[in-house]
Amino acid sequence: MKTEFDITLNSKDMYYFSMHHTYTGSQGITSIIIAVLCFAAAVYTYGSVELMNTILYAGFGVLFLLYVPVNLYLRSKRQVLTSDVLQNALHYRIDETGIHTSQKEASADLPWEQVYKVISTRHNVLIYSNRINAYIIPRSQIAEEYDTIRQIAAANVPKFRFKMK
Repeated sequence: MKTEFDITLNSKDMYYFSMHHTYTGSQGITSIIIAVLCFAAAVYTYGSVELMNTILYAGFGVLFLLYVPVNLYLRSKRQVLTSDVLQNALHYRIDETGIHTSQKEASADLPWEQVYKVISTRHNVLIYSNRINAYIIPRSQIAEEYDTIRQIAAANVPKFRFKMK
C-alpha cells in the first residue's frame, strides 16, 4: 500500500502547526495559567487597590493571552514568505518503508523506525521526526489520501506514538 501527493504549505498551515505545538507544550500552558492568574488578581483586587492596578492586572492577562498567538501568526507568515522550500510544492510518497519527500532535485527519506510520532489535528497531519520537527500535511490537501496515510502509519508506528482518528 502506498500513496503519493503534492503539498504546498501556506502561512495558515504553519500557524495551525505552531499553535498545536505551542499549546500542547509548556510555553502555551504557562501563558494561559499566567493570564488566568492576572485576571483573577484583577477581579480579586477590584475595589481594594487603586483602579490603575486592577487595570494593569487585566492588561497583563490580555497581553499573556494574545501575545503567543499573535507572535506565532506573524512568525508563520514571515517563515513562509522567506523560505524557498515552503513556497514550492513538496511531493510526498508514503509507503511501508517510510515517508519520502522530494522537491525539484532534492529529496529526503524518513524510515518508519525513525518517526517520533504521528498525530492528526483538525487541520493537519503531523509526522514528527523528533520532538520539535514535523512534516506538516494539511488535511484540506489530502482528502482522499487521509485514510491510506492513517492505515500505513498505524501499521508501522507503535500505538503509543500514533494518534490519528
